[in-house]
Amino acid sequence: MAFKNISIEKDGLTAIVTIDRPEAMNALNGETMEELIHAMKEIEADDEVGAVVLTGAGKAFVAGADIAELSKMGGMEAREASRLGQTAFSVIENLSKPVIAAVNGFALGGGLEIAMACDIRIASTKAKMGHPEVKLGVTPGFAGTQRLPRLVGFGRAKELILLGDPIDAQTALSYGLVNKVVEPDELLDAAKAMAEKIASRGPAAIALVKACINKGAGVDLETGGAHEAEAFGLCFGIGDAREGIEAFFEKREPSWLRKKKE
Repeated sequence: MAFKNISIEKDGLTAIVTIDRPEAMNALNGETMEELIHAMKEIEADDEVGAVVLTGAGKAFVAGADIAELSKMGGMEAREASRLGQTAFSVIENLSKPVIAAVNGFALGGGLEIAMACDIRIASTKAKMGHPEVKLGVTPGFAGTQRLPRLVGFGRAKELILLGDPIDAQTALSYGLVNKVVEPDELLDAAKAMAEKIASRGPAAIALVKACINKGAGVDLETGGAHEAEAFGLCFGIGDAREGIEAFFEKREPSWLRKKKE
């Protein structure tokens, strides 16, 4: 599929997905949401991709939802837009391959929500993150009220959303909202290095770990443990565990089962 608002570049085992609407500070409109869904489905089907870096073109990561588009909506249309955004971000969250957000600038509203749907967040020292929606008289619409408390706790989440003020990268790091903060000129390299390192691990194990953690967030320990036991068994059933263990004893790098395109 040809994309208008995003681009995909492959670098080794990493796919770099860039939201590319710099004239709008990469604001998320419906068209961009649809393109993100299609892009992630293409990446899911590409066995040569082991991890994803998601970033924004220009000086912003994603400045938020497209307010110009929202201003024309009624209640029903706004609800459908919210559901589309939630669907797009769920596709990112449930991708079998890890997604690292390289937050290069403003990540506000929908921008913070898409970053939170990623597995890991690395921020530039220039990044600003927040949920300013209440300043416009609206709530977050792309599951921000659900993901933010899971990352930073209820008190911090309510403070950030109810005040609507942005925080800087170091504050986000202290809250546990981002995993790492680097200088702007180091951001993409840091994200790609982490993505390549993760992609060098057992692909089945990586996918199963993501699924176990995501499923475990909403269930009790016993149920989550049962999911993990199934995943552990699957690793042995498909052969990745055997290869990894043999490589360990033979003191060599493992050769994982990856399908190659003709």
